Amino acid sequence: MAMIDAAMMGTVSAEMQAVDAPFGQALLALGKARADVVGLSADLSKYTDILPFAQAFPPRFFQTGMAEANLMGIAAGLARVGYTPFVTTYGVFASRRAFDQVAMAIALGRQNVKIFAFLPGLTTPGGPTHQAIEDVALMRALPNMVVIDPADAREMMQVVHAVAAHDGPAYVRGLRGVVPTVLPASYQFEIGKARLLRDGTEVGLISSGIMTERALQAADLLSARGVSAAVLHASSLKPFDTEAVRALARRVPAILSIENGTVIGGLGSAVAESLAVAGSATPLTMLGVQDQFPVAGSLNFLLEKYGLTPAAIAAAAQRAVDAAGRTPAREG
Repeated sequence: MAMIDAAMMGTVSAEMQAVDAPFGQALLALGKARADVVGLSADLSKYTDILPFAQAFPPRFFQTGMAEANLMGIAAGLARVGYTPFVTTYGVFASRRAFDQVAMAIALGRQNVKIFAFLPGLTTPGGPTHQAIEDVALMRALPNMVVIDPADAREMMQVVHAVAAHDGPAYVRGLRGVVPTVLPASYQFEIGKARLLRDGTEVGLISSGIMTERALQAADLLSARGVSAAVLHASSLKPFDTEAVRALARRVPAILSIENGTVIGGLGSAVAESLAVAGSATPLTMLGVQDQFPVAGSLNFLLEKYGLTPAAIAAAAQRAVDAAGRTPAREG
Protein backbone atom coordinates (compact mmCIF):
# COMPACT_ATOMS: atom_id res chain seq x y z
CA MET A 1 0.00 0.00 0.00
CA ALA A 2 1.20 3.54 -0.63
CA MET A 3 2.91 5.22 2.30
CA ILE A 4 1.08 8.48 3.12
CA ASP A 5 2.54 11.32 5.19
CA ALA A 6 0.19 14.19 6.01
CA ALA A 7 3.04 16.66 5.62
CA MET A 8 3.54 15.42 2.07
CA MET A 9 -0.03 15.99 0.90
CA GLY A 10 -0.87 18.97 -1.29
CA THR A 11 1.37 21.00 -3.53
CA VAL A 12 5.13 20.77 -3.12
CA SER A 13 6.71 24.18 -2.60
CA ALA A 14 7.85 25.91 -5.77
CA GLU A 15 11.00 27.04 -3.94
CA MET A 16 13.19 24.07 -4.77
CA GLN A 17 16.76 23.90 -3.58
CA ALA A 18 19.27 22.31 -5.92
CA VAL A 19 22.02 19.96 -4.75
CA ASP A 20 25.34 19.62 -6.53
CA ALA A 21 26.25 16.00 -7.32
CA PRO A 22 23.92 14.28 -4.82
CA PHE A 23 25.09 10.82 -5.88
CA GLY A 24 28.74 11.80 -5.43
CA GLN A 25 28.09 13.34 -2.03
CA ALA A 26 26.17 10.31 -0.78
CA LEU A 27 28.74 7.84 -2.09
CA LEU A 28 31.59 9.78 -0.51
CA ALA A 29 29.83 9.69 2.87
CA LEU A 30 29.13 5.99 2.44
CA GLY A 31 32.76 5.33 1.52
CA LYS A 32 33.92 7.01 4.71
CA ALA A 33 31.62 4.82 6.78
CA ARG A 34 32.22 1.50 4.99
CA ALA A 35 35.58 0.19 3.84
CA ASP A 36 33.92 -2.50 1.69
CA VAL A 37 32.48 0.09 -0.70
CA VAL A 38 34.43 0.43 -3.95
CA GLY A 39 33.76 2.52 -7.06
CA LEU A 40 34.10 1.71 -10.75
CA SER A 41 33.62 3.69 -13.93
CA ALA A 42 34.09 3.24 -17.67
CA ASP A 43 35.99 6.41 -18.55
CA LEU A 44 33.14 8.56 -17.22
CA SER A 45 34.11 9.32 -13.63
CA LYS A 46 33.81 13.09 -14.14
CA TYR A 47 30.46 12.81 -15.88
CA THR A 48 28.84 10.40 -13.45
CA ASP A 49 29.78 12.31 -10.27
CA ILE A 50 31.94 9.49 -8.88
CA LEU A 51 35.12 11.57 -9.16
CA PRO A 52 35.02 12.80 -5.49
CA PHE A 53 34.99 9.17 -4.34
CA ALA A 54 37.86 8.32 -6.69
CA GLN A 55 39.92 11.21 -5.37
CA ALA A 56 39.20 10.39 -1.73
CA PHE A 57 39.83 6.64 -2.03
CA PRO A 58 42.27 5.96 -4.89
CA PRO A 59 42.94 2.31 -3.91
CA ARG A 60 39.20 1.66 -3.89
CA PHE A 61 38.44 3.08 -7.33
CA PHE A 62 38.80 1.19 -10.61
CA GLN A 63 38.81 2.88 -14.02
CA THR A 64 38.16 0.29 -16.73
CA GLY A 65 38.17 2.58 -19.75
CA MET A 66 35.48 2.30 -22.43
CA ALA A 67 34.91 -1.40 -21.81
CA GLU A 68 31.52 -1.72 -20.17
CA ALA A 69 31.33 -5.50 -20.44
CA ASN A 70 34.61 -5.74 -18.51
CA LEU A 71 33.31 -3.12 -16.08
CA MET A 72 30.41 -5.37 -15.08
CA GLY A 73 32.55 -8.49 -14.93
CA ILE A 74 35.14 -6.81 -12.69
CA ALA A 75 32.37 -5.51 -10.43
CA ALA A 76 30.92 -9.00 -10.12
CA GLY A 77 34.35 -10.39 -9.22
CA LEU A 78 34.86 -7.75 -6.54
CA ALA A 79 31.45 -8.57 -5.08
CA ARG A 80 32.35 -12.26 -4.94
CA VAL A 81 35.29 -11.52 -2.64
CA GLY A 82 33.31 -9.35 -0.24
CA TYR A 83 33.35 -5.83 -1.65
CA THR A 84 30.27 -3.72 -2.41
CA PRO A 85 30.89 -2.26 -5.87
CA PHE A 86 29.17 0.93 -7.06
CA VAL A 87 29.36 1.02 -10.85
CA THR A 88 28.77 4.19 -12.86
CA THR A 89 28.31 4.72 -16.57
CA TYR A 90 25.61 5.98 -18.94
CA GLY A 91 22.32 4.12 -19.08
CA VAL A 92 22.72 2.96 -22.68
CA PHE A 93 26.08 1.40 -21.88
CA ALA A 94 24.93 -0.23 -18.64
CA SER A 95 21.83 -1.72 -20.24
CA ARG A 96 22.26 -2.22 -24.00
CA ARG A 97 26.01 -2.69 -24.30
CA ALA A 98 26.66 -4.73 -21.17
CA PHE A 99 23.31 -6.48 -20.76
CA ASP A 100 24.69 -10.01 -21.08
CA GLN A 101 27.37 -9.36 -18.45
CA VAL A 102 24.83 -7.73 -16.12
CA ALA A 103 22.55 -10.74 -16.56
CA MET A 104 25.12 -13.54 -16.32
CA ALA A 105 27.87 -12.12 -14.09
CA ILE A 106 25.71 -10.05 -11.72
CA ALA A 107 22.01 -10.96 -11.70
CA LEU A 108 22.32 -14.74 -12.14
CA GLY A 109 24.54 -15.14 -9.08
CA ARG A 110 22.78 -12.34 -7.18
CA GLN A 111 26.06 -10.46 -6.79
CA ASN A 112 26.00 -7.41 -4.53
CA VAL A 113 26.67 -4.86 -7.31
CA LYS A 114 25.00 -1.44 -7.46
CA ILE A 115 24.74 -0.02 -10.99
CA PHE A 116 24.11 3.72 -11.28
CA ALA A 117 23.16 4.52 -14.86
CA PHE A 118 23.19 8.19 -15.82
CA LEU A 119 21.49 10.08 -18.69
CA PRO A 120 18.29 8.01 -18.47
CA GLY A 121 15.60 8.31 -21.11
CA LEU A 122 15.20 11.73 -22.67
CA THR A 123 17.74 13.53 -20.47
CA THR A 124 20.42 13.56 -23.17
CA PRO A 125 20.32 15.45 -26.49
CA GLY A 126 22.37 12.66 -28.08
CA GLY A 127 19.53 10.96 -29.92
CA PRO A 128 18.79 7.21 -30.12
CA THR A 129 22.43 6.17 -29.61
CA HIS A 130 22.49 7.72 -26.13
CA GLN A 131 18.85 7.79 -25.00
CA ALA A 132 18.33 4.89 -22.59
CA ILE A 133 14.58 4.61 -23.11
CA GLU A 134 14.42 0.81 -22.70
CA ASP A 135 16.76 0.30 -19.73
CA VAL A 136 13.95 -0.05 -17.18
CA ALA A 137 12.25 -2.71 -19.31
CA LEU A 138 15.49 -4.66 -19.68
CA MET A 139 16.42 -4.51 -16.01
CA ARG A 140 12.90 -5.26 -14.76
CA ALA A 141 13.06 -8.49 -16.75
CA LEU A 142 16.16 -9.72 -14.90
CA PRO A 143 15.55 -11.98 -11.90
CA ASN A 144 17.11 -10.72 -8.63
CA MET A 145 17.50 -7.14 -9.93
CA VAL A 146 16.13 -4.17 -7.97
CA VAL A 147 15.22 -1.25 -10.27
CA ILE A 148 14.88 2.34 -9.04
CA ASP A 149 14.13 5.66 -10.79
CA PRO A 150 14.69 8.53 -8.29
CA ALA A 151 12.86 11.84 -8.66
CA ASP A 152 15.28 14.37 -7.21
CA ALA A 153 18.43 15.09 -5.22
CA ARG A 154 16.88 14.14 -1.87
CA GLU A 155 15.75 10.75 -3.11
CA MET A 156 18.99 10.15 -5.01
CA MET A 157 21.01 10.49 -1.81
CA GLN A 158 18.61 8.25 0.12
CA VAL A 159 18.72 5.61 -2.61
CA VAL A 160 22.52 5.34 -2.40
CA HIS A 161 22.27 4.29 1.25
CA ALA A 162 19.19 2.11 0.68
CA VAL A 163 20.80 0.01 -2.05
CA ALA A 164 24.01 -0.22 -0.03
CA ALA A 165 21.99 -1.82 2.76
CA HIS A 166 20.24 -4.16 0.31
CA ASP A 167 21.93 -7.54 -0.19
CA GLY A 168 21.85 -8.07 -3.93
CA PRO A 169 22.14 -6.26 -7.27
CA ALA A 170 20.43 -2.96 -8.00
CA TYR A 171 20.01 -0.77 -11.06
CA VAL A 172 19.45 2.93 -10.36
CA ARG A 173 18.75 5.62 -12.93
CA GLY A 174 21.25 8.33 -12.02
CA LEU A 175 20.75 12.08 -11.68
CA ARG A 176 23.99 14.01 -12.13
CA GLY A 177 25.31 17.54 -11.80
CA VAL A 178 23.10 20.14 -10.10
CA VAL A 179 19.89 18.27 -9.30
CA PRO A 180 16.70 19.98 -8.04
CA THR A 181 14.88 19.02 -4.86
CA VAL A 182 11.25 18.27 -5.66
CA LEU A 183 10.10 15.97 -2.87
CA PRO A 184 9.27 17.36 0.60
CA ALA A 185 11.66 17.19 3.53
CA SER A 186 9.54 14.48 5.16
CA TYR A 187 10.01 12.14 2.20
CA GLN A 188 11.71 8.82 2.92
CA PHE A 189 12.59 6.34 0.20
CA GLU A 190 12.05 2.63 0.80
CA ILE A 191 12.70 -0.19 -1.66
CA GLY A 192 9.39 -1.63 -2.83
CA LYS A 193 7.20 1.26 -1.64
CA ALA A 194 5.39 4.00 -3.51
CA ARG A 195 4.51 7.33 -1.90
CA LEU A 196 1.26 9.22 -2.32
CA LEU A 197 2.49 12.80 -2.63
CA ARG A 198 -0.94 14.30 -3.25
CA ASP A 199 -4.42 12.87 -2.83
CA GLY A 200 -7.26 13.31 -5.30
CA THR A 201 -10.58 11.82 -6.33
CA GLU A 202 -11.02 12.26 -10.09
CA VAL A 203 -7.79 11.00 -11.65
CA GLY A 204 -4.59 9.31 -10.48
CA LEU A 205 -1.17 10.27 -11.86
CA ILE A 206 1.45 7.57 -11.26
CA SER A 207 5.00 8.70 -12.04
CA SER A 208 8.64 7.86 -11.52
CA GLY A 209 11.95 9.65 -11.88
CA ILE A 210 12.04 13.16 -13.26
CA MET A 211 8.42 12.84 -14.41
CA THR A 212 7.16 13.16 -10.83
CA GLU A 213 7.99 16.87 -10.87
CA ARG A 214 5.92 17.24 -14.06
CA ALA A 215 3.09 15.16 -12.58
CA LEU A 216 2.89 17.45 -9.55
CA GLN A 217 2.85 20.50 -11.82
CA ALA A 218 0.13 18.89 -13.94
CA ALA A 219 -1.90 18.25 -10.79
CA ASP A 220 -1.67 21.97 -9.99
CA LEU A 221 -2.93 22.84 -13.47
CA LEU A 222 -5.82 20.41 -13.08
CA SER A 223 -6.68 21.76 -9.65
CA ALA A 224 -6.91 25.28 -11.09
CA ARG A 225 -9.50 23.91 -13.54
CA GLY A 226 -11.48 22.13 -10.86
CA VAL A 227 -10.13 18.60 -11.35
CA SER A 228 -8.92 16.70 -8.28
CA ALA A 229 -5.76 14.72 -9.16
CA ALA A 230 -3.78 12.33 -6.98
CA VAL A 231 -0.03 11.88 -7.54
CA LEU A 232 1.58 8.55 -6.66
CA HIS A 233 5.39 8.52 -6.89
CA ALA A 234 6.59 5.01 -7.74
CA SER A 235 10.38 5.21 -7.88
CA SER A 236 10.79 1.55 -6.91
CA LEU A 237 9.99 -0.11 -10.23
CA LYS A 238 11.09 -3.53 -8.99
CA PRO A 239 9.97 -4.61 -6.50
CA PHE A 240 6.82 -2.69 -7.40
CA ASP A 241 4.15 -1.50 -4.98
CA THR A 242 1.18 -3.18 -6.66
CA GLU A 243 -1.09 -2.63 -3.68
CA ALA A 244 -0.54 1.14 -3.80
CA VAL A 245 -1.63 1.14 -7.45
CA ARG A 246 -4.67 -1.01 -6.74
CA ALA A 247 -5.67 1.13 -3.76
CA LEU A 248 -5.52 4.24 -5.93
CA ALA A 249 -7.52 2.53 -8.69
CA ARG A 250 -10.29 1.79 -6.19
CA ARG A 251 -10.63 5.53 -5.44
CA VAL A 252 -10.35 7.21 -8.85
CA PRO A 253 -12.15 6.55 -12.16
CA ALA A 254 -9.04 6.91 -14.35
CA ILE A 255 -5.26 6.48 -14.05
CA LEU A 256 -2.30 7.78 -16.05
CA SER A 257 1.24 6.42 -15.88
CA ILE A 258 3.96 8.96 -16.70
CA GLU A 259 7.54 7.90 -17.40
CA ASN A 260 10.81 9.02 -18.91
CA GLY A 261 11.24 6.15 -21.34
CA THR A 262 9.35 3.63 -23.40
CA VAL A 263 5.90 2.62 -22.19
CA ILE A 264 6.69 -0.97 -23.21
CA GLY A 265 8.02 -2.86 -20.21
CA GLY A 266 8.50 0.14 -17.92
CA LEU A 267 6.33 1.91 -15.36
CA GLY A 268 3.24 1.79 -17.56
CA SER A 269 3.58 -1.96 -17.93
CA ALA A 270 4.07 -2.41 -14.18
CA VAL A 271 0.89 -0.42 -13.51
CA ALA A 272 -1.03 -2.36 -16.19
CA GLU A 273 0.13 -5.66 -14.71
CA SER A 274 -0.96 -4.58 -11.23
CA LEU A 275 -4.43 -3.61 -12.45
CA ALA A 276 -4.95 -6.60 -14.74
CA VAL A 277 -3.96 -9.23 -12.18
CA ALA A 278 -6.35 -7.63 -9.68
CA GLY A 279 -9.15 -7.61 -12.25
CA SER A 280 -9.45 -3.83 -12.03
CA ALA A 281 -11.65 -2.08 -14.59
CA THR A 282 -10.06 1.34 -14.01
CA PRO A 283 -8.88 2.62 -17.41
CA LEU A 284 -5.17 3.34 -17.81
CA THR A 285 -3.47 5.84 -20.14
CA MET A 286 0.28 5.30 -20.54
CA LEU A 287 2.30 8.46 -21.18
CA GLY A 288 5.92 8.14 -22.24
CA VAL A 289 7.83 7.29 -25.39
CA GLN A 290 5.60 5.12 -27.53
CA ASP A 291 6.97 2.34 -29.76
CA GLN A 292 9.65 4.46 -31.45
CA PHE A 293 13.19 5.77 -31.13
CA PRO A 294 13.13 9.42 -29.99
CA VAL A 295 14.80 12.15 -32.01
CA ALA A 296 17.73 14.23 -30.78
CA GLY A 297 17.05 17.45 -28.93
CA SER A 298 16.99 19.27 -25.61
CA LEU A 299 14.98 17.86 -22.70
CA ASN A 300 12.34 20.60 -23.00
CA PHE A 301 11.99 19.99 -26.74
CA LEU A 302 11.66 16.25 -26.27
CA LEU A 303 9.14 16.56 -23.45
CA GLU A 304 7.06 18.81 -25.67
CA LYS A 305 7.36 16.50 -28.68
CA TYR A 306 6.37 13.37 -26.79
CA GLY A 307 3.57 14.90 -24.73
CA LEU A 308 5.32 14.86 -21.36
CA THR A 309 5.15 18.52 -20.32
CA PRO A 310 2.91 19.43 -17.36
CA ALA A 311 0.41 20.99 -19.77
CA ALA A 312 0.34 17.88 -21.97
CA ILE A 313 -0.05 15.60 -18.95
CA ALA A 314 -2.90 17.75 -17.64
CA ALA A 315 -4.60 17.65 -21.04
CA ALA A 316 -4.31 13.86 -21.20
CA ALA A 317 -5.66 13.60 -17.67
CA GLN A 318 -8.60 15.83 -18.57
CA ARG A 319 -9.41 13.59 -21.52
CA ALA A 320 -9.28 10.54 -19.27
CA VAL A 321 -11.59 12.19 -16.73
CA ASP A 322 -14.05 13.17 -19.42
CA ALA A 323 -13.96 9.69 -20.96
CA ALA A 324 -14.70 8.20 -17.54
CA GLY A 325 -17.87 10.27 -17.42
CA ARG A 326 -16.82 12.97 -14.98
CA THR A 327 -18.09 16.53 -15.20
CA PRO A 328 -15.86 18.59 -17.55
CA ALA A 329 -13.51 20.95 -15.76
CA ARG A 330 -14.32 24.60 -15.46
CA GLU A 331 -12.56 26.91 -17.91
CA GLY A 332 -9.84 29.22 -16.72
